[in-house]
Amino acid sequence: MIRNSLTWRLAWQFAALLTLSTVVVLATGGWLLHHQAVAGLELMHQVEGEELGELLEAETGLTGPEIGRKISEDADSDSALYFIQVHNEAGEVLFRSANLGDAMLPDLSRAEPHWTTELPRVGEVRVSEFYAGPWHIQVASPLEPVNRLLEDYAQVSLVLVAGVALAGMGLGYGFSRITLRPVRAIEETARRIGADNLRERIAVPAGKDELAGLSTLLNEMFDRLEASFEQVRRFTADASHELKTPLALIRLNADRLRARVVNDAEAAEGLEDLLEEIGRMNRIIESLLFIAKAESGTLALEMKEQAVAEWLGPFAEDARVLAEDRGARFELARNDAGAMRLEPALMRQLLLNLVGNALNVSAAGGVVALESVHTERGWWFIVTDEGPGLAEENLGRIFERFVRFEAQAGGEMRGTGLGLAICRSIVELHGGTIRAENRKDGRSGLRVTVELRR
Repeated sequence: MIRNSLTWRLAWQFAALLTLSTVVVLATGGWLLHHQAVAGLELMHQVEGEELGELLEAETGLTGPEIGRKISEDADSDSALYFIQVHNEAGEVLFRSANLGDAMLPDLSRAEPHWTTELPRVGEVRVSEFYAGPWHIQVASPLEPVNRLLEDYAQVSLVLVAGVALAGMGLGYGFSRITLRPVRAIEETARRIGADNLRERIAVPAGKDELAGLSTLLNEMFDRLEASFEQVRRFTADASHELKTPLALIRLNADRLRARVVNDAEAAEGLEDLLEEIGRMNRIIESLLFIAKAESGTLALEMKEQAVAEWLGPFAEDARVLAEDRGARFELARNDAGAMRLEPALMRQLLLNLVGNALNVSAAGGVVALESVHTERGWWFIVTDEGPGLAEENLGRIFERFVRFEAQAGGEMRGTGLGLAICRSIVELHGGTIRAENRKDGRSGLRVTVELRR
């Protein structure tokens, strides 16, 4: 998470850019250093060539020994500093300095005036050729000092690049922290703004830069969110009053009619159907209001640290009674020890909905099992039934609103289609996930897994 933060990315990018710039500058400096060193050798060769040319230019019929004697008399110290070779226009070598040994310098008469070549036991040399009358005077110097200088330069450059990279990381991190300080302030304020704190706004920085524009844009978005949340609150209150109150009056009046239709079997049956539908509508309204509150963030949670195994004990007893009433059997197959923060009432409603849904699809004598599994990251609550299961394409839809499937093959659909949608809302309020899959142990049935993180 730290490595992927914008601060570190900017620090890496700053360090990389600074290091790359340093590498380019040092590489350019190395090239210039090599170029200047070679140019210096060529300049020294030119001076030496002009000096030797003045000695030999007026002499046209000299032999090799005579040229050697003349050079040794007038330029003996220079012949020790350079490799010197003299040949005539026909290419016949007449003189070679003693330090050349058996090596021969290449004839550059038809090439560039300066050339780099390889000599045995000497290595690379830079050769320059000059003309003085009939004589071609060649002066060469070894490049080993230049190469050694460049090697030293490269070693120093590597140390400098490493130092610049480390310094760049430090400077980049500091620069990023300073640059992103307003962004962090915006993030901290935005995180504090929630369903219970919608009036706070982000402080707009001075000036008219991008950060000021972003802060203004976010504040306008929070204004719209606050208005939307307020509309949801008003709708919830209005729906609670405007829908539930008329239904309560209808139910009250329907109850009063019971005594009058007691002797009319058909009317009594119709009245019972009416009361049943009123009850169903009440449940739908309650469910929709719950989901609306949960999704809008207006539902206050009273989270408590709960010993899960002890908390599940009473629930398991109630679930067994419910299963017996449906002609099925409930088992608490696993109940790990441990504690976690949860909202007890909502979690009980979640498990009751899951167990009730499993009982709805179970045949007489079927078993519904609940497992409470303590993991490294939190808890898994797994409800397994022995019903017919579902087609794969329907597994992802069962947590949607008003989605219902047949309880058994050929059976009727039960419930309002909101129970599992409520389950998903409760799980999301706890920061968890819920999924359904067909059993893979060779038996038919559905396996619903709730995963809650610590």
